[in-house]
Amino acid sequence: MVGRARGVVTAVVAFALLVLLWELAKLVLPDDGVLVGGTRVLPRTDDAAMPHVWTVLGRLVEPEVAGAATTRTVGAAVASGALFTLGLALGGLVLGGVLGMVLALAMQRFGLLERAALPYVVASQTVPLIAIAPLVVGWGGKIAIAGWTWQPWASVMVIASYLAFFPVAVGMLRGLNSPAKADVELFRTLAASWWTTLLRLRLPASVPFLLPAVRLAAAASVVGAIVAEISTGTRGGIGRLIIEYAQSATGDPSRLYTAILGAAVLGLVAAGAVGLLDIGLRRYRGSVR
Repeated sequence: MVGRARGVVTAVVAFALLVLLWELAKLVLPDDGVLVGGTRVLPRTDDAAMPHVWTVLGRLVEPEVAGAATTRTVGAAVASGALFTLGLALGGLVLGGVLGMVLALAMQRFGLLERAALPYVVASQTVPLIAIAPLVVGWGGKIAIAGWTWQPWASVMVIASYLAFFPVAVGMLRGLNSPAKADVELFRTLAASWWTTLLRLRLPASVPFLLPAVRLAAAASVVGAIVAEISTGTRGGIGRLIIEYAQSATGDPSRLYTAILGAAVLGLVAAGAVGLLDIGLRRYRGSVR
């Protein structure tokens, strides 16, 4: 409990320092930035590029569309988009996490598969999401199962899972291979099957490696969901809000920063949700040797 409270306090202090540095940069640096030999080495700090923090927070309580019949605040729009994106990101996390775990189990079981597949697993993360998004949308558009047709949100979830599976697969594979040789030999001496060794030794030993990997995958799935929403034009999420608010950024840049702030908070929420898994698996924290 003390360690968890310390983590919360550290996060709050880090956010306060970030705000302080932001305002300090606006105060110290010139509005046009710093140019050296015609090259801008420090960004512009005027209100059109870096609005004050209190200006951004103030936009959250203002109407999204002035004079509309139904007034929805910018904060409500950001919260609604963040929840929509969070659902897709968590779906992608589950899909990618299950795929990563199954792949890790298969690679640990068959050494030849590990040597053959692991390089391609690593290389898969070098392909940009912008190149993958049209392919997923195009392939998904041809899928129709029992009257159900592929929806844009399904493409977003698949793309989010693409980023989530990698850290889970690598982290769990490392954890499955982490038991000491003496422990593995003891199970072999007792004629334990691979399945028994997996359940009694390898899976418990993999938990300390898996939890950080899942936390990283949660943040990656949020990034993947937001980029996928922007790439595919999916409506309802925080990615779409970023596009819409960016179009009016010249006249009101602070509104764009509200969407960016919502995306940042969304990543923290997704990573923090993994803490529930950490609590449930607390008994295995000391399994690493």
